[in-house]
Amino acid sequence: MKTLFFSTKSYDKLYFDRVNVHYNQVLDYTETALDATTAVLANGYDAVCTFVNDAIDEAVLHALKKAGIKVIALRCAGFNQVNLDEAKKLNIAVVRVPAYSPHAIAEHALALIMTLNRKTHKAYNRVREGNFSLERLTGFDIYGKTLGIVGLGKIGHAFAEVMSGFGCKLIAYDPVATTAPGRVLLVSFDELLAQSDIISVHCPLTPETHHLFNDDSFAKMKQSAMLINTSRGAVVDTDAAIRALKSGKLGYLGLDVYEQEEKLFFRDLSESVIQDDLLLRLMSFPNVLITSHQGFFTAEALMEIAHVTLQNLSDIENNVTNANRLT
Repeated sequence: MKTLFFSTKSYDKLYFDRVNVHYNQVLDYTETALDATTAVLANGYDAVCTFVNDAIDEAVLHALKKAGIKVIALRCAGFNQVNLDEAKKLNIAVVRVPAYSPHAIAEHALALIMTLNRKTHKAYNRVREGNFSLERLTGFDIYGKTLGIVGLGKIGHAFAEVMSGFGCKLIAYDPVATTAPGRVLLVSFDELLAQSDIISVHCPLTPETHHLFNDDSFAKMKQSAMLINTSRGAVVDTDAAIRALKSGKLGYLGLDVYEQEEKLFFRDLSESVIQDDLLLRLMSFPNVLITSHQGFFTAEALMEIAHVTLQNLSDIENNVTNANRLT
């Protein structure tokens, strides 16, 4: 199968080419993002491979259909960016990578917690400038605190496992879960908000979870609680988060995802004027830490993404039933 990869970076090509020796697919790459105007680049290909910020709406799907595309391979777990109903109508197969390395994202959530708490990013910069003062670097013991997990899928389970050694109380909210791992106690969303000193978000973006963290949610949280989001940006209402930070209700905010990230993340904008006023406002807070959708970014995860994506393409090419197929 001949596939064009959109929104590719050097690491995509490195790992896909390395893994492709086992699959012998025909792979071409472009750094261009997929949209209704760039879909024409897919002429002559059987499939396209896209990432989280390629918005595959009705217009894009019709442009891909016109270009002769039969398969859209998502090299990510989330698929909220795809109009699946329209893809099905157009008889375009959509496949995804449902799980590549839950531990990679769970460990990154922990990294955000530890960095925000112990302020190691600030200490690093101070020491490099010859400043060895400990003023304003006070953290807190995670031991004995209550940690709330929103979403008990594979990543939520992995995060619970990672945090189980810290001696904290683990609670979780998941509207479809009936059991929880190990020492984790299932609670309602309101109970989780009221009890948690730290909340880590690991749920998918759905109509029900869009802006799950809003003014009402923040009002129900403990004073100065920490919120970590490594799931999808729109689970957190950015405007509401800024208001909670300004009031002091939200004591710490760690984000690996952002509502409007598609115009920012995975790009070098160091010589540009960033036009997103909300992001700039977030970056101005001393108790906010932002990484650019980095949670998945381990060698193990990249290898697994490549393997599963190429297996998906191979299965469709050979008419093999595949559990990762969405349409």
